[in-house]
Amino acid sequence: MTEQIGFYPGSFDPVTNGHLDVIERACRLVDKLIVGVGVHHAKAPLTTTEERFELLNQTTGPIAARNNTTLELVTFDGLMVQAAREHGANIVIRGLRDTTDYNYEMQMVGMNAQMAPDQQTVFVPASPHVRHISATLVRQIAQMGGDISAFVPAAVVNLLSEK
Repeated sequence: MTEQIGFYPGSFDPVTNGHLDVIERACRLVDKLIVGVGVHHAKAPLTTTEERFELLNQTTGPIAARNNTTLELVTFDGLMVQAAREHGANIVIRGLRDTTDYNYEMQMVGMNAQMAPDQQTVFVPASPHVRHISATLVRQIAQMGGDISAFVPAAVVNLLSEK
């Protein structure tokens, strides 16, 4: 049987409880999960790439161990399908919160399928308790001095309180 390698791309700026929910559930579907941290040089992120890696290392290690899944963190700055291919992934994992996500993701699936027909996209619906969380809203709340502790792991709260 072929090893199932998943690629879960995102900015993870910052990593949220929603991201961790998708990672937990994706680990149950694949033998190896590669979490691809997208680097967009034109954007001004809230956290550095190094900080995102550290936060992901702290929070995803126990998830991978609990699910007996190999987990690897990588960066990419080009097309996601190219990054997935470069890392040997045959499955692309995408989290869905609502129909807005679904509509956007369906367009991406169509485009990606033309560029990389060998890759299969798998949608992982967010669990009800994290469905409302978005990194964009978390960033906005944090930048305005609000309490984000219900939406992110403690390591994120600690890092952002230092900033």
